[in-house]
Amino acid sequence: MKGAHPNRTELGDQAVSVRTVTRHFGSTAALDGVELSIAPGEFVALLGRSGSGKSTLLRLLAGLDSPTTGNVKVPRERMVVFQEPRLLPWKTAIQNVSLGLARDNPVEHARAALAEVGLEHRLHAYPATLSGGEAQRTALARALVRDPKLLLLDEPFAALDALTRIRMHRLIEALWVRHSPAVLLITHDVDEALLLADRALVLDKGRITAAIEVDLARPRELGQPGFLGLRKRLLSAIGVHDVVRPEEIPPTRTAPTENLPSIVSALRRQLA
Repeated sequence: MKGAHPNRTELGDQAVSVRTVTRHFGSTAALDGVELSIAPGEFVALLGRSGSGKSTLLRLLAGLDSPTTGNVKVPRERMVVFQEPRLLPWKTAIQNVSLGLARDNPVEHARAALAEVGLEHRLHAYPATLSGGEAQRTALARALVRDPKLLLLDEPFAALDALTRIRMHRLIEALWVRHSPAVLLITHDVDEALLLADRALVLDKGRITAAIEVDLARPRELGQPGFLGLRKRLLSAIGVHDVVRPEEIPPTRTAPTENLPSIVSALRRQLA
């Protein structure tokens, strides 16, 4: 599959429309005239330095805050997955997913959602017994079982180890293709953004200052053609320059080992 979700252009109007939005906290402008559109089924990543306004924008889209000025239009069917799973500790995985679910047979829908994220064997486990990856998959199942048209991901993989992050990347992409929500992923990870998103946006000082189309074939790999060039462009847009990946570092030249005995003998003579 090349580039964006295959059904993206067939899904109608914008899933997200943000127009000249500002958000002030006293004299500080956390958002300063933000313009943002996300199409139905589109996967967008939002990056920026700490304090750039990413979390403020997500809170507006989630309905947890209101703009000072401007207009925000989002679908009613939207869900948020936070960096912390935020599961109720006194309820099992299936109870957390089915809680408040306004559908017929909510428990069966919750069971199917947990099976979809690979947790059919952990239905009755309590959050304290779940690994970090399992807890985050439970939170993802809780969001997707509600069939959101907009899925907001607030650095959901930041606290996971490297191998679990890779598995979660593959899972979230598969679920996105299957369910077709519009997705906004907040992340500090440039590679994560390029592996998952159709577009990568940069937010700086409350404004979107860069938008980069990620037209790479899926599924994506770090070393595929075009990836490194996009990575450099995105890092430059964030304000990070001259970053070298480990695989770009030339091998270190070492002294020939055949000279080692004579070197050791010379050192011993000097120390005698």
